[in-house]
Amino acid sequence: RENIIDLVAMLRIMLGGFTTEEDALMDKAIRETYASRDITEATGFAGKEPPRLKDLEQVLGDLEGGKELSTKLSRYTEGRFSGFFDQQSNIDVNKNLVVFNIRDMEEDLRPVAMYIILNYIWKRIRAQLKKRILFVDEAWWLLQHEESAAFLYSMAKRARKYFLGLTTITQDINDFMKSRYGEPIITNSSIQILFKQAPATIDVVQRTFNLTDEEKYVLLQSKVGEAIFFAGLKHAAMQVVASYTEDQVITSDPAQLLKIEEAKRQ
Repeated sequence: RENIIDLVAMLRIMLGGFTTEEDALMDKAIRETYASRDITEATGFAGKEPPRLKDLEQVLGDLEGGKELSTKLSRYTEGRFSGFFDQQSNIDVNKNLVVFNIRDMEEDLRPVAMYIILNYIWKRIRAQLKKRILFVDEAWWLLQHEESAAFLYSMAKRARKYFLGLTTITQDINDFMKSRYGEPIITNSSIQILFKQAPATIDVVQRTFNLTDEEKYVLLQSKVGEAIFFAGLKHAAMQVVASYTEDQVITSDPAQLLKIEEAKRQ
């Protein structure tokens, strides 16, 4: 039942939302797809290979009223997005540091990928209780869709119960705040760090974080690494200085990246 709920939410993002009738139809199709592999609430997954999106597409095509949904889903199974989501999982996360890199994915695929990854991580976190830290970079991508935004907000509210420290990162606070979940996620966090802000968004930032005019101008004129640190009601100026090795790893300056590549070739 939990998997079906997660899958319907994921498919809403993939297919651009459902009507009430489509939602019920998708629920039925997923149940029938699982049943085709003898997976039910009574039998569970033990010893059975889960179905793939292609199997769901075929079931939808055979259901009355499901042809249109089946056609939409086909772009993920045989269309331009095939190969990303229509495969069995082969991920091993039993490491001290795991990075899911979706930088080079098409923009249409990123929200889906981020939702799948976070959902997978969240299940692992709840299954085994131990101290962990989860960083979600470009978190505003998740806030573009109701289901993924609600999921991230739920994780932010419940993370402490599972020994999880959740850090959300975004370069544009304005995009973050467009979602009704953006401000609750921010206010639920115990620590915030603000780096240099653009003049076009500084007023939104000032209202959201209750900045004084002096703090507002500090953020407008900050240099690289300079920031304002928030812990509870206390604000403090801070500066983050990267070591040479850290700078080589994290830099996004194109000129510096070209120099690094040239040095490697030499």
